[in-house]
Amino acid sequence: RFIAKPCALGLKVQANGPQKAQPNAILEKVFTAITKHPDEKRLEGLSKQLDWDVRSIQRWFRQRRNQEKPSTLRKFCESMWRFTFYLYIFTYGVRFLKKTPWLWNTRQCWNGYPYQPLMPDLHYYYMVELSFYWSLMFSQFIDVKRKDFGIMFTHHILAVTLISFSYITNLTRVGTLVFCLHDVADIVLEAAKMANYCKCQKLSDFLFLTFAVVFIVSRLGIYPLWILNTTSFELYEALGNFPALWVLNVLLMVLQILHCLWSYLIMKTAYKAILKGKMATDARSDIESSSDEEESVPHSKAPHSTIATNGTSGANGTNGYLTGGTCSEEH
Repeated sequence: RFIAKPCALGLKVQANGPQKAQPNAILEKVFTAITKHPDEKRLEGLSKQLDWDVRSIQRWFRQRRNQEKPSTLRKFCESMWRFTFYLYIFTYGVRFLKKTPWLWNTRQCWNGYPYQPLMPDLHYYYMVELSFYWSLMFSQFIDVKRKDFGIMFTHHILAVTLISFSYITNLTRVGTLVFCLHDVADIVLEAAKMANYCKCQKLSDFLFLTFAVVFIVSRLGIYPLWILNTTSFELYEALGNFPALWVLNVLLMVLQILHCLWSYLIMKTAYKAILKGKMATDARSDIESSSDEEESVPHSKAPHSTIATNGTSGANGTNGYLTGGTCSEEH
C-alpha cells in the first residue's frame, strides 16, 4: 500500500480494473444465483425476455465475469511484496549458510544429532519461513485467485507441516538447505511477473526463461541429488533407522512430486512459447481462476474475443505468469 503502489504508479502500471457491465437486475440474478456461463438455450430465453440480441447478453456476462478479476495494479503489488520477501530471505539464508559446515558437506547435517544446538540465526531463519508460509495459507483466500489453487494450498500445508516437523525433531540443518534451494527460483518468478505487469515484454520473456531453467535445475536436479540423497542415505548411514527418518522422507518425496508436476507445466509452456515465438504463461501458478472465461463463447458468436482485460489486452500475469496475447485461446 505504501511502497509497492507508488512504485507501480511510477512505472505506469494500469490502476483501473476492467470495464464494468451495465446494471441489469435480471442478468445479475442469473449471474449470481444460477450460472456465470449461460448456455445457448438460456441465452435465447434471456434475449426474448430483455429484448436484447444474444451477442449483447454474451458481452454483458463477459464483462461481468471480468469485474471480479483483480486489477493489474493489485497483482503488481502482491508480486512486489513476495519478490521483496524472497530476495531478503534468500540473501539471509546464503549469508547464514556460507558459515556453516553442512552447506559444504551434507553429512554434517547429522553430526551430533539429536543434540545439535539451536543457534539464534537458525532459529530466526526457521521462524521467518514458517511465519511466511502460515501467512500464505490464509492470505491465498483473499489474494489473486489462481487456477492451481488446490495444488498451492496442498503445497502450503505440506510446507508448514515439513517446517514444523523438522523443527520439533531438530532436523533443522537440512531444513535450512531446503529453504535456500527453494527461494532462489521464486525471486526470478516474481521479478518476471512484475516485468510483465509493466509491459516490458522482452525483459519478462528473458526472466521467464531464466526462471524455468533455475526452477528445473534446482528442483529436479539439485534437490534430489543433494537433499533427498542426504536424507535417504547419509542420514540412515549415520543414525540408522528411526521413525522420524521415514516421516521426513515421505514429506520430502511428496514435495518432489509437486516439483515434477510444476516442471512439466513450465516445460509445456516454454515449448509452446518457442513454437509461437512469444512467451505465454507459466502454468505453475498465478493464472487467475477466471482467465480462461473470455474465450468460453464460441468464436462465431463472439467476434470481440480479443477484448482487453484489466487494461492488458488479454495479457494478464500469472504466479505463474506471463500471458502473451495469444494464450487466451490456449487456455
